Amino acid sequence: MGGPGSERGTVAIVGRPNVGKSSLFNALVRRRMAIVHSEEGVTRDCLMAEAEWEGKRYRVVDTGGLAMMDRARGADAIAAAAAEQVRAAVEDADAVIQVVDIRAGVRPLDVEVGRMLRQSGKPAYVAANKADEGEWTGAGDEFHELGFPVFAVSATHRLGLEPLMGAVLKGWPEGGEGEEERITVAVAGRPNAGKSSYINRLTGTDRMIVSDVAGTTRDCVKVPFELAREGGGTRKYWLVDTAGMRKQGRVHASVEKFSLFRAEAAIGEADLVVLVLDAREGPGDQEKKIAALVRARHKACVVLVNKWDLAREGGVKPGEYERAMRKELFFLGDIPVLFVSAKTGENIRRSFAVIDGVASRLETPLPTGVLNRVLRDAFESAQPPTKKGRTLKFYYATQTGKKPPRVTLFVNDPALSTPAHQAYLAAKLRGAFQLGGVPIVLQYRSSHGEGGRDGGRG
Repeated sequence: MGGPGSERGTVAIVGRPNVGKSSLFNALVRRRMAIVHSEEGVTRDCLMAEAEWEGKRYRVVDTGGLAMMDRARGADAIAAAAAEQVRAAVEDADAVIQVVDIRAGVRPLDVEVGRMLRQSGKPAYVAANKADEGEWTGAGDEFHELGFPVFAVSATHRLGLEPLMGAVLKGWPEGGEGEEERITVAVAGRPNAGKSSYINRLTGTDRMIVSDVAGTTRDCVKVPFELAREGGGTRKYWLVDTAGMRKQGRVHASVEKFSLFRAEAAIGEADLVVLVLDAREGPGDQEKKIAALVRARHKACVVLVNKWDLAREGGVKPGEYERAMRKELFFLGDIPVLFVSAKTGENIRRSFAVIDGVASRLETPLPTGVLNRVLRDAFESAQPPTKKGRTLKFYYATQTGKKPPRVTLFVNDPALSTPAHQAYLAAKLRGAFQLGGVPIVLQYRSSHGEGGRDGGRG
């Protein structure tokens, strides 16, 4: 927790379902991150994002709707877990905004939420939302009975946010230079593969709702995480738990489609993707789709075969499983594969040491001399592509980017390059520089200054 006296404080948004919490969250972070939908209880997990208001930087957390509060215990496992998520978010927060519906008036659940906040002792403020028309001005006075300052707002139209956030962030420090950059790791896979359980086990918390109901995670949830490294120091991460990716034909509800698009976007924004498989089912069409997306977006990747304790009981051998899996996902190349169990903790710590290793290799410098020697040897060891009597000739190469490594090759004619040859060169470079799990993007330029072309990931 950052705390108002430190560089990053945390503001939690709470309230009963369908009062506009996610709309307020989106308004504060100034982009559409949380799914906004009229269906009650759309937000199940807690979303976290960085935000800034008039020079003050803070974290904002959107929580699931408190539909049942204490009565949720035992009655509905997911609702009960959501209630626990909210309690944890309030405990971690430096200030809390309770969102209510100004048109609905004070409801019993509003009173219950207010009671919980008073018991927490945290500074709290009421955002009387949906005050979209002039007739509602001053209509939020009845909410003073909740015991906190009340501000009439329209999250959708960004009205009334100035006085609200001015009060919430009063006395908080200016943003300064910002935090150390974090590496973003997207945890992806089909529904119920164990993504949330893996993050919970790794971080030692219950930040993710875990249930045996497929599709529990609808939004993409960011969890800050720091890994203590051997030899001292830490590396900071964002762990992003993505919604389980189903086949489009099986996605019927609009909110599920939004979740699928959000998961795809999270992969696109990540530095590294962890593809979680269910060991009992193996890679299928959805895993291939995710792997293809990882390749197309030039993302580093690690595969975790989860629930290995159950597969082992069935007599499955890791070597046989990995060989079959690599045949199915052949286009991902030499990605690291680990067999884990989020339930028992088997290989969980080791898995993130591997992830950390891949992440560190994303910024590997490729010395020009060694780079050119490796590529010249590769061109000499295998026949380069030939078209209409013309052969691809290599002259010189230089590294032109990191995260992932990008290499520009100056050749006689970029059009002579082929995907197969690009993959061959990239494999040679990964082997020479020990870049397992890291994509290498090859870009081709004409030595005659006639433009060039991007080769793609190898």
